[in-house]
Amino acid sequence: MVRIKDIERFSPAEKAGIKCGDEIISINGNIIKDVLDYRYYICEKKLSVLVNRNGEELSFSIKKGEYDDLGLDFETFLMDNKHSCRNKCIFCFIDQLPKGMRDTLYFKDDDSRLSFLQGNYITLTNMNEEDIDRIIKMRMSPINISVHTTDPELRVKMLKNPRSGEVLPYIKKLADAGIQINAQIVLCKGVNDGAALEKTMHDLACLYPNVSSVSIVPAGLTKFRDGLYPLTPFTKEETAKVISMVEGFAAACKKSLGSSIFFCGDEMYIEAGLPLPKGDYYEGFKQIENGVGMIPSMGEELDAALSDEDGDDRAKNISIATGVAAYSFISECAGKIMSKFPNVKINVYKIINNFFGENVTVAGLITGKDLKEQLSGKELYGNLLLPVNMLRYDAELFLCGMSVHELEEALNVKITLCENDGYDFLSKIIE
Repeated sequence: MVRIKDIERFSPAEKAGIKCGDEIISINGNIIKDVLDYRYYICEKKLSVLVNRNGEELSFSIKKGEYDDLGLDFETFLMDNKHSCRNKCIFCFIDQLPKGMRDTLYFKDDDSRLSFLQGNYITLTNMNEEDIDRIIKMRMSPINISVHTTDPELRVKMLKNPRSGEVLPYIKKLADAGIQINAQIVLCKGVNDGAALEKTMHDLACLYPNVSSVSIVPAGLTKFRDGLYPLTPFTKEETAKVISMVEGFAAACKKSLGSSIFFCGDEMYIEAGLPLPKGDYYEGFKQIENGVGMIPSMGEELDAALSDEDGDDRAKNISIATGVAAYSFISECAGKIMSKFPNVKINVYKIINNFFGENVTVAGLITGKDLKEQLSGKELYGNLLLPVNMLRYDAELFLCGMSVHELEEALNVKITLCENDGYDFLSKIIE
């Protein structure tokens, strides 16, 4: 049973007599275990809602518009506890965090409900046939799956979970049922690359179009890997070789299936010193939240936004801080803006990730501590623009626990947060 925390005034639930503190047992005879059950079974126009009120079962009849909400709020978003990860992946980023950070950062979720609702990637290892059947019944699509490899033995080695190989057929079952799947391969040097990667791509391509996109991204390696599986980063030359393999396979898929399916993360092109593909290559940017095509997309958006501007003599000074990976791109973007607005002055600062280690180059993992140490004494003009994904785990805190306000006070600067969007980037600079 799930407890009701709040009820919207004048909602169908309030009108029917349901109260805060009631626990939902069933809707139209269907047991409600979590948010997915609730959302699925409230779609009908006529509902019979059974609740527990202080040990007494009460039934309420409700008439409403099809798909209209009942107006209920629950104690947790999922109406249930998050399902934690049962794996011990050799590349797990959480296992590479230093001690003493916020407790919430150490929680590993592997929850199919969050895959559907928020786009989280799941491994399927804490699921059974009943869970898969529920996904199919409720048409929970798309769903994001961390595959890494389709070789059962290798997957067990990578995830350190005996079930990780057994659940691979679930991917085919979901695909055969018409569930759209976005897949992810976290690439580990000497483990699931080379021939293993080629096999994985072949197996997943066979499930197209329901496996609609697959990202290939390198394992993030921090300096806190004592006692963990001995992984080393790909060199520039090795990264270029991986890209060549993936692009070659993707080109063959494009020719035979009509889609490239497989896409390397932006940071791989940067590491290899190769130009990123143009926006059309990414076929709608299906995996942009996974760092695939984010830079080309933002670049095209900025160009479009600038084309809508006439340019003028407005004066403004601003600074931008970003990671090593995006530094050249952001500097190029700043140059384009200053060319059109000659009295706008932009300083772009490259932040080296000392907190997690220099192998971590993405902006989203930069901490307030590194920003404070590396920007102190720099010309910031009193305005500092930061990408919002530096705070993606909390609206007000960096990963190190420092707040935005604390950083503003330390640097004597006003901080503005920017989405990974070319239009927003331009507006935050010139407005």
